[in-house]
Amino acid sequence: MITLPQLLKAMIDNKASDLHISAGSAPGFRVLGSINRAKVQPLTGGETKELCYSVLTETQKAILEEKRQIDLSFGIRNLARFRANIFYQRGTISGAFRHIPFEIPKLGILGFPPSVINLIKRPKGLILITGATGSGKSTTLASLINELNETEKLHIVTIEDPIEYIHSHSKSIINQREIGVDALSYPDAVRSALREDPDVVLIGEMRDQETIETALSLAETGHLVLSTLHTNGAYQTISRIVQAFPHENQERIKAQLSMVLEGILSQVLLEKADKNGRVLAIELLLPNYSIRNLIRENKIHQIASAMRVGQEMTGMITMNQSLANLVERRIISLNIAMEASPEPEELIKMVSITERKAG
Repeated sequence: MITLPQLLKAMIDNKASDLHISAGSAPGFRVLGSINRAKVQPLTGGETKELCYSVLTETQKAILEEKRQIDLSFGIRNLARFRANIFYQRGTISGAFRHIPFEIPKLGILGFPPSVINLIKRPKGLILITGATGSGKSTTLASLINELNETEKLHIVTIEDPIEYIHSHSKSIINQREIGVDALSYPDAVRSALREDPDVVLIGEMRDQETIETALSLAETGHLVLSTLHTNGAYQTISRIVQAFPHENQERIKAQLSMVLEGILSQVLLEKADKNGRVLAIELLLPNYSIRNLIRENKIHQIASAMRVGQEMTGMITMNQSLANLVERRIISLNIAMEASPEPEELIKMVSITERKAG
């Protein structure tokens, strides 16, 4: 029988981002967004259990059997690190495994503009990385932390579920806490961070009202806080944070958010036109006085227009501008850009205007 390390190596060799193990199906590899099945016999329930259990400790097996699912990360020497979610489905064990390289990529290699590199140098405030599952948020966060680690003398605390990229102490001291192993919950760990003398706190995900509120307080008290949300674009991100609270608290949260927010980086990974890999498209909000007022006054729908004012000075970019640039450079197709666009009609106009100028 094929082993899990063999399947994980095949995943890397095939440049797949994910491996799926499920009873009744051959192992599946996600390549450029699509699932391709290995050319082997479908796995039985016993085989999927054996494969998935091969990376679990006895404690983790007990958690899986009690809660019917478990998140974890692990490394295989000379291969890579992996994040996994192992779960029950129709009475059998399934698993989804994601590749996490040992080496943390540099921000420049990921294709970010200088304004993103400058963003991480802010001494305090809240920076949010947003996007759908599989958009590369974890890699971006790791690269931002790595940039600080290699250039600044800080105490950095990360709170993750599970820990994905492993950071070594460089100029900074980095303590990485995993939910379920080093802390009971996100709210507990974030509250505890206030007493751990951090300069920077990374919160893997702002999942609930309590975590969001504590993160805002951390940013307000002079810490740099980085976190993620599964939202698309600055407008949706700000709305999601505000709407996580009861109506009577929303005015306070808008005021607090308007003061501490330092940046929202929304991203999506798109298939290249030549089918040779994927490329990053981003939206970058860097709040100025005008945008902070719009947040306070609940005029969030006007933020997209405000982002387009004086972009040469602010460094801000909308998602449609990023998409139009990639289309104009023939890096992605217009169809792919349209699927990713928050406002397809506007994108068409932007691309058409550029083509007329070029003609």
